[in-house]
Amino acid sequence: MAPKRPLDDAKSSQETKKPKKGFRVGPDNLPDGPWRRKVTKIKQDLIHKAKVKKQYAKVKAEEEKKEKEQEQEQQDEVHKDKAHNDEDAGEALHPTRQLMLKDEEVAQKNAIANGEPVDADGHRRRTRRPGYYDKQLAKAKEHKAEIEARKAEAAHRRAEREQKIAERERYKRAMAKTRGKDGKKKLGRESGLLLEKVKKMVGE
Repeated sequence: MAPKRPLDDAKSSQETKKPKKGFRVGPDNLPDGPWRRKVTKIKQDLIHKAKVKKQYAKVKAEEEKKEKEQEQEQQDEVHKDKAHNDEDAGEALHPTRQLMLKDEEVAQKNAIANGEPVDADGHRRRTRRPGYYDKQLAKAKEHKAEIEARKAEAAHRRAEREQKIAERERYKRAMAKTRGKDGKKKLGRESGLLLEKVKKMVGE
């Protein structure tokens, strides 16, 4: 008796269950060398990038979930606070609040009596706002003063240096004039220059 032929469905199911080979980069028949190493490196980079992307997507999804939960909690708290405020509105004012209102009324009356400006809503406003940036402004002022002092000191040093260089040049020219045409020194002129130099040294 001839063996039974397998059904076509069985064949198709076997074909679909073939093991996955994964993605390929470049030809498979490359010899071992720089080309093959380059291809394997590209493949590893692609795999690494895919893994990083997948992990990033997971982390991002978790963070979004946490943010949504926090927003929900904040909304719930806001609703609770509103309900609580509505309940408190029906009750009488707190004693400290009453005292504050009385103080405000007294201050308003005093302001009107003194001729100070009062806003249209009846509340007296402070003329000077709190100095949030006073400390930073003071630091900036000090820094600016230091920079200016440094600049002035540098300019003073530069002027002194230039003055000394000019004096040296003048002294050299004067010493050159003390020699005659034949190259001999004229003691009369040289003695006057040396005397000035000695006086400066003694004065310093």
